[in-house]
Formats: sequence, C-alpha cells, structure tokens
Amino acid sequence: MDSLILFYKYIPLDDPNAMMQWQRKLCTQLHLTGRIILAYEGINATLAGAPDHIETYKQQMAQHPLFDAIDFKEAYTPQGCFPRLQIKVKPEIVNLGIDPTRLSAHDGGIHLSPKEAHSLMQQEKKSLVILDARNNFESRIGKFNGAITPDINHFRELPAFIDQNKDLFEDKEVIMYCTGGIRCERASAYVKQTTKARAVYQITGGICHYVAEFPHGFFKGKNYVFDGRVSTTISNDVLTQCDLCSFSCDEYTHCLRASCNKQYIACIPCLSRLKNTCSVRCHEAVYTDNEPQRRAFIKKTL
Repeated sequence: MDSLILFYKYIPLDDPNAMMQWQRKLCTQLHLTGRIILAYEGINATLAGAPDHIETYKQQMAQHPLFDAIDFKEAYTPQGCFPRLQIKVKPEIVNLGIDPTRLSAHDGGIHLSPKEAHSLMQQEKKSLVILDARNNFESRIGKFNGAITPDINHFRELPAFIDQNKDLFEDKEVIMYCTGGIRCERASAYVKQTTKARAVYQITGGICHYVAEFPHGFFKGKNYVFDGRVSTTISNDVLTQCDLCSFSCDEYTHCLRASCNKQYIACIPCLSRLKNTCSVRCHEAVYTDNEPQRRAFIKKTL
C-alpha cells in the first residue's frame, strides 16, 4: 500500500512557476505521483507514494518558510492510484471561476472544528442550513443529514446556485462542507458577500476530518475521493441506485469502452450482464466491433 496525502494552503506565492520547478524536482526524487496545482493564491495537492517518501516530502514542506503548519489529510491507497505526476500553474488552486483578487479565502466563513460542527448539528436548529459545496456526483453517494446538495457538475457552477437560491440562506446559520475543506474557503466567502446569512461557518478539514472524529456521526454513505479508491465507506447507508436498473447501489465504476469511459453507478448483476460497459451500445462496440478498451479498468471482469 502507498501513503496518500491531501492538502492545500492559501498563501501568496510571488512566483508559482519557480515553485512548480521545486515541487517537480522534490516529487521526482521521491518517486511521488499525483496532482499539484499552484497559483498566486497558494497550493492544492494530492500525492501518493511509499510511506517513507511521503514522510520525507512532509518534512521538506515543513522546512519551507511558506509551507509550515500544513494540515495534511492522510490515508492508505493501493499502489498506482495515480499513473503519473502532474503539476500545473493556474489562476486558482480550485476553480470557482472568480478572480482571487475579488474573492479571497481570507474572507471566508468561521472555521469550526469537527467537534464544534457536530455539536451545532446536534442542536437541530430550524435556523441552521447545511450546504454541500461539492458536485452532484459526490453528494449522490454520501452527505450530511439534511444537507442542501446543489445539482452542479462543476465547482464553478456553485456561485450561480447560491445567486438563484439566496432565500435559502437569509437570516440563517450556514455550515458549509466539502471533502477536505479547500472549496469552502472561498465559497463561504461568496455566501458571506452575496447573501443575508446570519452567520457562515466551514468545517475545518471537511468531511475527512469530521468522519475521522465522528465515524458514526451525521455524515451518511460514502465519501467520494479523487484518486484510485473512488470512494471510502463511512456508513452502511446506501443513498442512491444503479444507473442501469435502479437497484439500491452506490458503487462507481467506469465504462470499459475507451471512447466512452463514463463514470456511472452499477450493481454487480448489471456489470456482469453488460460485461463492465455502461450500455448495450458500448457493449456491442467493445465485444462485437472490437473497439479499444480502457487500459486501467477499476473493476475486475465479472
């Protein structure tokens, strides 16, 4: 098993391109794979590698004057969950679609520890709104009890959802959450700026930290993750169904047809019936027309 770390830090970077070169050199030396996004506003990364190499990376980051006190979310993952290392410089470290000079993470909502957030949710206040800042395919398989889950495909669509539903937040206490906390940093600032919410909070460390402290708490189902694991089971609650037959199921897979590669939810009988493809059309393309198959197929052939 490899170690996996997920982290971010909003910190001004004078030269993101120079930082990219340093990160590339460091990660290459340590044989780490994954994704790093750099911008003038900071760093956002998910990396995997041998446990001792990941530990060395963390130590090197801690010694850098800009990257001390980073909150690393850690897990174990099968080897090869990332095929390569990707490092990019972008306008934002997570794409909200708003210039960071106009909307800063430093103006975000009040940080609540998992314990503080849990306590607030326990009170079951009518004035409390729980807002999921993730995409629909994430919230589909897991969410906090009673959370508002925007029907969005991309994070950059969240501001429009907030604009169209301002009445949901008026005079309310709003708790926002996402996987590891990064999306809520600026999204909570947007809620503060554009709505009449009474108070805006964000869960420090997101779902990752909350479920580590409260594995039987208010989060139900699975936590979607952007690596080879696809999701991690938090509770036995199944919140959705197979896309092919509507049987209760929450297992994501990818279509075996390379040109499709659709991510979808399928039960074991449907995977067996269509031999790991998402439709009759894709089944025929792979098994009759001999179209190319995906190289890295997550599910075992049934």
